[in-house]
Amino acid sequence: MMHPDTELRFINQKVGYGVVATKFIPEGTITWVQDDLDYVFYTSQIEKLHPKSAQMLEKYAFRNRFGDLVLCWDLAKYVNHSFNSNCFSTAYGFEIAVRDIQVGEELTDDYGYLNLDEAFEPFQENASRTKVYPDDLVNYHKEWDGILQKSIQKFEKVYQPLIDLVSEGIQLELQKILLGEKEMDSILNLYYQR
Repeated sequence: MMHPDTELRFINQKVGYGVVATKFIPEGTITWVQDDLDYVFYTSQIEKLHPKSAQMLEKYAFRNRFGDLVLCWDLAKYVNHSFNSNCFSTAYGFEIAVRDIQVGEELTDDYGYLNLDEAFEPFQENASRTKVYPDDLVNYHKEWDGILQKSIQKFEKVYQPLIDLVSEGIQLELQKILLGEKEMDSILNLYYQR
């Protein structure tokens, strides 16, 4: 489920639609949680789909660490890529804002951690990377872990409207991380080894 203070807006001709903040979302806020309405397509199901359906699924779903495709039921399927993304997935089934997101700002992910099947060249922006590769998660996980570790420290200091969708077990694990009793699991845990 996407953060409630977001809406779908047309971004531009090259990007199409995207998810935009309708209120200020501070760093450390959960911006998305995989919930019961998100549909998981297992490999055996994907193989039986009509080619056009499979093509749409590839466009709007992401591949989890087990190789299954997850199709979000809400606005989350419209979150666009950025090499300077303001949201990052965690190893805990949710994403957080890795910097403050202003009203009217688009929420973005780095598709490098979504287990893409093939490389793609996104809309160019001011970044050292110009292409997203299927193994970006392997190559950048240490850098991304550092970003997440900094932002997760603000987790308890900000309002979390989606926290009730995070399991009690994960919430307890987060408490241990915040108290310094446990290290945060690496984003590399999201990697699907083909």
